[in-house]
Amino acid sequence: MNEDQRLGKITNTDEDVTQDLKSSSNKKDYSQYFDFTKAKIETKDDGSKTLRINGRDILIKEQPDYKEGKRRGKEETKILSYEIPPEMKTIGKGKTFLVRTYGCQMNYHDTENMAGILLEMGFTETEDTNTADIILLNTCAIRENAENKVFGEIGNLKPLKIERPELIIGVCGCMSQEEAVVNRIMQKHQHIDLIFGTHNIHRLPHLLQEAIFGKEMVIEVWSKEGDIVENLPRARQGNTQAWVNIMYGCDKFCTYCIVPYTRGKERSRLPEDVIAEVRDLARQGYKEITLLGQNVNAYGKDLDQNYGLGDLMDELRTIDIPRIRFTTSHPRDFDDRLIEVLAKGGNMVEHIHLPVQHGNSEILKLMARKYTREQYIELASKIKTAIPNASFTTDLIVGFPNETEEQFEETLSLVKEIEFDSAYTYIYSPREGTPAAKMEDNVPLEVKKQRLARLNALVNEISAKKNVEYQDKVVEVLVEGESKKNPDVLSGRTRTNRLVNFKASKSVIGEIVYVKITDAKTWSLNGELVEVAEVK
Repeated sequence: MNEDQRLGKITNTDEDVTQDLKSSSNKKDYSQYFDFTKAKIETKDDGSKTLRINGRDILIKEQPDYKEGKRRGKEETKILSYEIPPEMKTIGKGKTFLVRTYGCQMNYHDTENMAGILLEMGFTETEDTNTADIILLNTCAIRENAENKVFGEIGNLKPLKIERPELIIGVCGCMSQEEAVVNRIMQKHQHIDLIFGTHNIHRLPHLLQEAIFGKEMVIEVWSKEGDIVENLPRARQGNTQAWVNIMYGCDKFCTYCIVPYTRGKERSRLPEDVIAEVRDLARQGYKEITLLGQNVNAYGKDLDQNYGLGDLMDELRTIDIPRIRFTTSHPRDFDDRLIEVLAKGGNMVEHIHLPVQHGNSEILKLMARKYTREQYIELASKIKTAIPNASFTTDLIVGFPNETEEQFEETLSLVKEIEFDSAYTYIYSPREGTPAAKMEDNVPLEVKKQRLARLNALVNEISAKKNVEYQDKVVEVLVEGESKKNPDVLSGRTRTNRLVNFKASKSVIGEIVYVKITDAKTWSLNGELVEVAEVK
């Protein structure tokens, strides 16, 4: 989920749709990125390899392996330590860094960790690409269009690297966990200095040390199941809203999804560590936290403590933070205990994001979602009965292999039946290494485009109807900052995650206020400031 998705928008632009349609019909030939027959390879005592190709030495400490990543053993999750080599503690003095982030909230949260590490090493942050001493691209692998944007940026950085050879350019995040991506960079983009994955962010100081002093491209991407690092420094963006990772990875293996391979197995942080972090954020004055996980409501299943997300949130309810959210859920793990706790209200906000992906049970089976349309409707009904004032949002995919017109119409009928407040809609995009990528992508391009347009029109219609219900009502808004469209207008979110724009003094940024809605639009609400809330 990217930033626009967090803000409750449908994010498909015409360019996105066109790119996804093209990628769904023309499968890439990745074989060209695996030919290293002309490379000189030297194996070292520690198991790492030095590969010389096209004039560049590449230090391969570890590289991604899908076969290894697919294994789910019973190894115990380790708590790893973070440290900075003594000689690297002041290496950044007088130098700057830039981290460019693509993708979901988890990626943005990882960027906060990387920024925290670099700040501890003496670097300062910059937004100037031309003067930065370190540039890291924190990437997303969910859609092929996202990968194309990253490779476009990699190409754009090449002239800068030629002009300033001392510049360190790194690629990290989910794309780095893909075999084809790493091999493509080795073959075609040798101005890159560093590639690391999602499991070893804490190793950034060591990897930078090797990249800076060794003058090699350094690759360290772990395909292991994944561990947890508790003591990473973190440079949070702002002091009003914060993200808190409560678990990592995913074991669901939906046939279209690359996440189980790029993020590893499901592994939960200990409840006491999560609670301590949230208490600290409360002491710092944060108004809202979002609990993060690729499959957040599977929290605790690996801890053998009979303790789940509902139990954790019941404890967090007692902490003095006005709002607590969580994302993203899987319907199979949304249990009665969680519903019971959310229904208690308080600082548990009334917004449920529950991805359904499709309205037809046969397509859901092909997707390996492991629930039926009827089971999803039953769950949604149970949640709405317990929390009648909650907003309900979802994710939907069109054009999955073998989708018929009748099956697509079942998605439309599901949207009408549930009446989602908003939905994030996508055209199916094959991801190399997933089971669905081996299926015949047999829905014509024009049909996909037409179906997406029909789906979006319906979602927009329902969203507009839902927003009209807020006309002339007074709503609680957490003020996030200036509107993107007009700096004289402030914007913020209701507890149900609706965007509200209004005019007021900038002194209320970061505060909770009450706003009377004067104009209800399809995707946002306009209003007038009534009063500033007193938050204890």
